[in-house]
Amino acid sequence: MNSTPDIDVPYVIDEVKRQFWAYEKAFMANDVDALIGFFWDDPRLTRYGIADRQLGIEQMRAFRRATPPPDFTRNIENLRVTSFGHAMAVAYCEFVRSDTPLRGFQSQTWVRLTEPGASEPAWKIVSAHVSMIAFA
Repeated sequence: MNSTPDIDVPYVIDEVKRQFWAYEKAFMANDVDALIGFFWDDPRLTRYGIADRQLGIEQMRAFRRATPPPDFTRNIENLRVTSFGHAMAVAYCEFVRSDTPLRGFQSQTWVRLTEPGASEPAWKIVSAHVSMIAFA
């Protein structure tokens, strides 16, 4: 474990893990409004998916609204969260889906932001990447 006091701040890791699991629940339920709400409302948002790419919140909104509900189950493995200070963390995980032998990998960069119109800061995904590969 790193001895730098601003890396791996326990309460930050706990908060981001709660957000990660809330995102996962919304993803599997295809709760489109909740999913969109986890992302930074900004044209600089970036998400690279398995076979897609969204640059900016408008593309993310369109993608989520056009994506059908998952027709598979998904098990999360090896969740790791590293925090950098009190307002930034990165979550990494691997996943196994019921519809493919491929192994999935996911990363999310979370930042505590006060967005326009909000009264207090909230954790938002500012960057995400999802991939699936044959992995032994």
